[in-house]
Amino acid sequence: MQVTVETVSKLERKMRITVPASEVSEKVEVKIKEAASQVRIKGFRPGKVPIREVRRRFGPGILQEVSSEIMQQSFAAAVDQQSLKPAGMPEIKDVVMELDKDLTFSALIEIFPEIKLGAFGDIKVTKPVADVLPDDLELMIEKLRDQRKSFVVVDRAAALDDQVTIDFAGTVDGEAFDGGQGDDNKLILGSNTMIPGFEDGIVGLTAGKEQDITVTFPDDYQAEDLAGKQAVFAVKVHEVAESTLPELNEDFFKEFGVEDGGMAAFRVEVQNNMEKELKAAVENRVKTQVMDGLILVTPVDSPKALVNDECQRMRQEMVQQFGGGQQFDVNMLPLELFTDQAERRVKLGLIVNAIVEQNNVVSDEARVRTKIEEIASSYEQPEQLINYYYSNEQQLSQVQSLVLEEQIVSLILDSADIEETRVSYEEALKPAEPEVAEPEVAEAEVAEAEVAEAEEEAAVSAAEVLDDASADDKA
Repeated sequence: MQVTVETVSKLERKMRITVPASEVSEKVEVKIKEAASQVRIKGFRPGKVPIREVRRRFGPGILQEVSSEIMQQSFAAAVDQQSLKPAGMPEIKDVVMELDKDLTFSALIEIFPEIKLGAFGDIKVTKPVADVLPDDLELMIEKLRDQRKSFVVVDRAAALDDQVTIDFAGTVDGEAFDGGQGDDNKLILGSNTMIPGFEDGIVGLTAGKEQDITVTFPDDYQAEDLAGKQAVFAVKVHEVAESTLPELNEDFFKEFGVEDGGMAAFRVEVQNNMEKELKAAVENRVKTQVMDGLILVTPVDSPKALVNDECQRMRQEMVQQFGGGQQFDVNMLPLELFTDQAERRVKLGLIVNAIVEQNNVVSDEARVRTKIEEIASSYEQPEQLINYYYSNEQQLSQVQSLVLEEQIVSLILDSADIEETRVSYEEALKPAEPEVAEPEVAEAEVAEAEVAEAEEEAAVSAAEVLDDASADDKA
């Protein structure tokens, strides 16, 4: 076999591969003899078909089959011989496939880029420092109460924060429009879930009252045919209900898993959860800056094949996430929608892999155990969840990847330029604005993802399995 390699671009290589005719002919003859012992042709006894007849009838097909096998094998051998690392499937061209002639073909491939890691010391990170103060705790307790508020029907005019039950029918220039009608809709006044001015128009109305409310759609409204236009909504109020906050009592505390200890134990539980949330938020913000910094200090050329594969994967994920279980043609979403983020994911994946390889980073099993115990600690039967993780290779692998990611971030932070800044609890929880796009890694052994979200998904998945198993045992 002869192989020549031409550099087409930074990542593209064109290999011209030649396989001697003798090698092809030898394998063709073997296949023809095999066929002669198996084929059935009218006029000949089974196994007695002459070789010349088999060659006449099936020779071209056998040549094509053999050539295809040889091309696959020789491509793999050529890649190994030339020490190339293809980043995708080859594009086969210029095939010459004739009996008693050398088999020749071209294979156009993309290769993985060589990664020269930038200096970690050039990565700048601003680390927020915050505490859970008494006022933050009180505010959180009030938020928890507000999340569980109930509504009681009242006989008075509607006010902000009330929940009203309404019918409405909207028109533009006297014509109804899609999505402009609703019956028995429940709406909290002041929630700003409707067009600006709509909720304000209901304030002051009582049950049984009908009113026309004139509003103007925002210029950037999602439905372009309505953007900037004036609409009239005929509204009828069926019911007005005011909110009632739950009392801070034993029943309320039990909803958060606090069975004993009353208010004091409940405050400790909320405080602990807030501190966990704060810790995760700070880590994620720091991690985002680290990943942004890696891309800035390490220029990488992205193989088009990997970017295209990632676009396809992201598109499929979006369909599964927002398709609502309905049949949906993925081709309705152009791949261009995902190109920028897909390219970023690929770049970051390549960089992270290079860090793993060049620094011999391996998942710390002690940290993996600690991570699993942290996830399981919030469940009633933590030991069962821990055992499940260690008996489920996929779940365990997910946690190992998270830990490996944390180790990489720690490795970079040892050299990075870090500046700490004091912020409030609420400010620390706000996600940082990435310099480019939200960092994620794909096509790599280590996937960059939101740690808290991944932990929650993994834990919920494991917990559901355990719950099902428990239910089966009881049954």
